[in-house]
Amino acid sequence: MTSLLLYQRIAQQLAEDIRRGVYQPGEKVPSVRKMSSQLNVSHATVLQAYANLEDQGLIRARPQSGYYVHQTPALTAATPDIARVERPGLVTRGSIIQQVLDESRRDGVFPLGAATPRVDYLPVRALHQQIAKVTRFQSPRAFSYMFSPGFEPLRRQVAIRMRDAGVVVDPSEIVITHGCVDALQMALRVLTRPGDLIAAESPTYYGLLQLADLLGLKVIEIPSDPTTGISLEALQLAANQWSIKALVLTPRLSNPLGGTMPEERMKQLLRLVADFDIQVVEDDIYGELMFEQGKTKALKAYDRLGQVLYCSSFSKTLSPGVRIGWMVAGKFQAQIQRLQTFTTHSACSVTQMGIASYLENGGYDRHLRFIRQEYRKNLSAYQLAAQQYFPEGTQITRPSGGFILWLSLPERVNTQELHVRALEQGISIAPGLIFSNTEQFNHCIRLNCGIPWNREAERALMTLGMLASQLCQEVASGHSLSDILY
Repeated sequence: MTSLLLYQRIAQQLAEDIRRGVYQPGEKVPSVRKMSSQLNVSHATVLQAYANLEDQGLIRARPQSGYYVHQTPALTAATPDIARVERPGLVTRGSIIQQVLDESRRDGVFPLGAATPRVDYLPVRALHQQIAKVTRFQSPRAFSYMFSPGFEPLRRQVAIRMRDAGVVVDPSEIVITHGCVDALQMALRVLTRPGDLIAAESPTYYGLLQLADLLGLKVIEIPSDPTTGISLEALQLAANQWSIKALVLTPRLSNPLGGTMPEERMKQLLRLVADFDIQVVEDDIYGELMFEQGKTKALKAYDRLGQVLYCSSFSKTLSPGVRIGWMVAGKFQAQIQRLQTFTTHSACSVTQMGIASYLENGGYDRHLRFIRQEYRKNLSAYQLAAQQYFPEGTQITRPSGGFILWLSLPERVNTQELHVRALEQGISIAPGLIFSNTEQFNHCIRLNCGIPWNREAERALMTLGMLASQLCQEVASGHSLSDILY
């Protein structure tokens, strides 16, 4: 294991002091000057350590005052239970998903449904400047075809970024795609044929279920823990019973649960899929939003046998609209490039060049640090509000990054009905129904916390909680939504 840097050791020691209660919530920690003198290190080193502690949400800076231990109420709600294994099935949720996506763009609707960050958290001005520069000074190339595997300077920048995920890859091994879903669909088209069976986490990203339906694939859903990710025991049982062609999962910050697999379980997973000759498609779209960077690597970092096709994009960090993703396909790269060449060629030339220029010059790491801090604060605020306003018995996830939250309400609450009533109040949510082919998440919802916490957000959570409580009471008294409407 690589030894910690000096500032990381300082941050680790102070973090331990905070957790042991040496410094209480709301108390001031030693000033930069005092800590520098005590430890005989530079001010810059202490500032780096304090920035690391801010990233962890342990301290907060107060202008002209110093650094204080962050004070938040305790989150006491339980985490959601793990899912059950059910037989493979086909998808029937498309119309509800389309409605949730449409609602997220509708004026006057508070968009808690689609997992899209608010524009406040996107570096719009910096991206605009870089794209404008590209179109002005490199217009012949920017407005020409750009074939697979994509713009080489962008692939070089992506290769540099992937070092943070523990993945050492050459730019020539990277294929630029139209976002992450494009990478996922190409991976599945190369690995499977219509009628094949794939495995996925349960609950899982609804886009994967729809994609499987379009490709004529069956899906076996493997229970996933809100903290540690997919159940290896359930996966082994499924592999013993069915012939699984591919496993699609998000080891870091799964969608919708937000779970992250520990390193040892990632290694166990790779041994398991090797035994059953199952290829893995890793969706790492939220990986750069882990609050504690470097603590957890991508699954691909441990891949020694070429079992993992890695997919990601900049949709959750830079902009969903630029449609720039990438994949590392290993031994399948030639097939991926051939498929891409005769379908989409590659992603848009202008945006590829603009993103490459931004990554070189735009302060991407500074931007990531900012949004990680904001999303950590948002998640905490939304969690505590849900705990306060939702019915007793509501369970809440504790993601270690990203901006999505999964709530498991009392089972008598039908969240499809909650979705209808919330929309009447100008609030969009994603009902649990769309995250599975089964019916076992009909009492769950996913919330988008990529929205600044303010009075409007609190009113939305308060309204949702009130509506959920009403549904609880109506079911308990024998009434239903249809009784009320008709």
